[in-house]
Amino acid sequence: MLEKPDLNDDRLVACLQHEFGLVVEKIAFLPLGADQNTAVYRAIAANGTPYFVKLRRGDFDEASVAVPKYLSELGLRQIIPSLSTQRGQLWASLSPYRVILYPFVDGRHAFEAPLSDQQRVEFGTALKRFHTADIPATVTNNVKREKFSSRWRDTVKSFLAQVERATFDDPAAVELAVFLRSKRDETLELVKRADQLAVALRGQTPEFILCHGDIHGWNLLIDDSNNLYMVDWDTLIIAPKERDLMFVGSGLGGRGHSLEEEERLFYQGYGQTRVNPMAIAYYRYERIIEDIAVYCEQIFLSDEGGEDRKQAVENLKSNFLPNNTIEIAYRADTSFIW
Repeated sequence: MLEKPDLNDDRLVACLQHEFGLVVEKIAFLPLGADQNTAVYRAIAANGTPYFVKLRRGDFDEASVAVPKYLSELGLRQIIPSLSTQRGQLWASLSPYRVILYPFVDGRHAFEAPLSDQQRVEFGTALKRFHTADIPATVTNNVKREKFSSRWRDTVKSFLAQVERATFDDPAAVELAVFLRSKRDETLELVKRADQLAVALRGQTPEFILCHGDIHGWNLLIDDSNNLYMVDWDTLIIAPKERDLMFVGSGLGGRGHSLEEEERLFYQGYGQTRVNPMAIAYYRYERIIEDIAVYCEQIFLSDEGGEDRKQAVENLKSNFLPNNTIEIAYRADTSFIW
């Protein structure tokens, strides 16, 4: 969220003191991230210690905080676990938000601070440890399971039909409608290919594991001491491992390496594994389609957001740039024979 939510700072400060026992001296909103349901703050305690405060509204699964906490207790140091409330919970309620408190780690994501060779290998090693960790079912029993649903594809088709007949007054909506009309055929081809791949994958029996679901360069944090962290666990899903592996070599892994180098270094850490190229292609298409759907919902179904709206339009359009995610998805789609 790039614009501060309509929440009085005093309410948040009172919640932090009552729930976490944290006496806050200063608190400041941080304009970070593209998720309209997440707002983050930096809080400074009376003793000078900084904290990272995350507000999450809408769907919330406690596994998003319980899983990283469990992984941290297993010794996976690339995790920043949330702090517990005074009652031992990993989050507190402040309607309409869940409040999650973390130590503050001053760092930059992988598009701001390119990963070194060693860090890319470390990323592969850490993700493999997560993928193979023995996490109790009691921690993950509410995590959604991959169904290769047509939800986002249907949403995109609906919006493409809407922009053909509707008129808009909001500048962001006008700009996005014009763009989608110009990309209608290309977008429908994305939807068609994802549909075909979904049907094919439903007929297979891949192993399902717990996946992060959004492990790209923006969710890889490098601190001032060059320590690497995997962050933002709100998208956990039980799915084929390709749900996470599709980000490797996709152009979403951060700057500093070619796609081939990124892939080679990652698998040096992750280890040898059999990857289903059909699933990689499906997930790369589906990720783009979901982005288009979510940004369309943000722009066409609401007038909230200000700077978030402008950024949403730019984010959606960026998929169609040369050598970006759509072209990379097409290349993955042609890497195997039906």
